[in-house]
Amino acid sequence: MRLCALSSGTLSCDRTLAMDLPSGNDKPLFTPGPLTTSKTVKEAMLTDLGSRDSAFIGAVREIREGLLALAGVSQERGWEAVLMQGSGTFCVESVLSSSLPRDGALLVARNGAYGARIATIARYHGVSVVEVVCGEGSPVDPAEVEAAVREHPELTHLAVVHCETTSGVLNPVEEVGAIARAHGLTYFVDSMSAFGAVPIDLEACHVDFLVSSANKCIEGVPGFGFALCRRAALGACEGRARSLSLDLYAQWAGLEKDGQFRFTPPTHALLAFHRALKELEDEGGVSGRQARYQANHARVLEGIKALGLSAYVPEEDQCWIITSVRYPECEAFSFEELYGRLNERGFVIYPGKVTDADCFRIGNIGRLFESDMDGLLAALGEVLGEMGVREVPLPRAGDDLP
Repeated sequence: MRLCALSSGTLSCDRTLAMDLPSGNDKPLFTPGPLTTSKTVKEAMLTDLGSRDSAFIGAVREIREGLLALAGVSQERGWEAVLMQGSGTFCVESVLSSSLPRDGALLVARNGAYGARIATIARYHGVSVVEVVCGEGSPVDPAEVEAAVREHPELTHLAVVHCETTSGVLNPVEEVGAIARAHGLTYFVDSMSAFGAVPIDLEACHVDFLVSSANKCIEGVPGFGFALCRRAALGACEGRARSLSLDLYAQWAGLEKDGQFRFTPPTHALLAFHRALKELEDEGGVSGRQARYQANHARVLEGIKALGLSAYVPEEDQCWIITSVRYPECEAFSFEELYGRLNERGFVIYPGKVTDADCFRIGNIGRLFESDMDGLLAALGEVLGEMGVREVPLPRAGDDLP
């Protein structure tokens, strides 16, 4: 669909888009989110609109339609997009606590912290949970999922993380979805760090609910998450919610009735996201953004190899969203010192989150380009040299890597 730009409280269909880099005062964020955003996304937040303003209601409508279009589905084909205030985890909890019946049971196929969080959320709501726990450095195993489903006939729902942000592993959502469909299970996909830059066919994968967040691959700012829901599965949520504010069905019904959120919406974050969706469209949609992120990831893999470092996840299982890098085997290395020295140079990376290896993470997403990755890698080599991890420091940022 064609998204329109907001200007002075009105909608203007201007197709011209400046793919601006962040302003000079911003440090590039090599993280899984929040992310570096474009200048134009930031500027979209400079407009104050009331939640009942017709321009704002129109923007929310376009966001919902745009998200469905991005996923290759539509309301006409039986799909709904529901926006939910809060972080992405709020939206995950909204779907879980609204879709699982009181006597339901959830299978979580997990290989990292975010799959484990799904199980924790479900247990908080008194849901019976079965877990298939796979290694953090490899995808979940469909054969193990199939075996667990056969062993537990009480199961009603199945959940998996699309790209596990803990490590960067890409999980086989289509194969797991086929298992869910074969056994009549409602299928939930946490695509927090993947949607918008990793292709997914909701119908082919038999997805019933997919959740993501404004401040990930669509390059908006934090403030809300969203669920793409098969309407039949969403309709079954009526009356099931265990929370007033996180009632997914009630949120959808309110948006459908008058375009209003039930409670105060994050107006500025929504305006920024409206702009971010347009920028994604102008970049070539999912395939265009995927290409840029893949180029960033390839540059990181090339660069860390030149530095004598290695990735935690095998290349065949690695998504292009985030790269987990193993600590160098050197007593002189300290992540805290590395982080601090890089931060002083204007580069922000992320600590590791896997439990079976010492790693740090480099995010390849957000308004970043290969030149940004080159700058980070040159600074990384410089810092490792200063720390005594490398015998010969690499050239300073801006110079060519070896």
